[in-house]
Amino acid sequence: MQFLLIMHMNPQIWDALTEEERQDVMNGHGGFIKTIQESGEMIGTQALADPSTSAVVRVRDGNPAVTDGPYLEAKEYLAGFYLVDCESRERAIELAAMIPDAAVPGMGIEVRPVMFSAGMEM
Repeated sequence: MQFLLIMHMNPQIWDALTEEERQDVMNGHGGFIKTIQESGEMIGTQALADPSTSAVVRVRDGNPAVTDGPYLEAKEYLAGFYLVDCESRERAIELAAMIPDAAVPGMGIEVRPVMFSAGMEM
């Protein structure tokens, strides 16, 4: 089964960490990546830029309207994800708990099953 392990960022919590704590979280991803590569469970991972660099596209009356910045005003935003292929939801939760961000008070990892993927047999 494929699962998306979604990392949400809360800038207030992140900014309250010391530089050493932030570096520990960032460095911890290397170990996690190695673990899921060696187990054969990693499909891919992506880190996303700050939402201030994003654009939202809406089509109204056939015309695209583009606005800068995130769609919603929220204190949290999607910061990145791991796409994994593992045997069960329980294993996906186990993997999510290994992601360093999960250990930061006030932050967490969302575990969501993949329902469809281009080229994926259903």
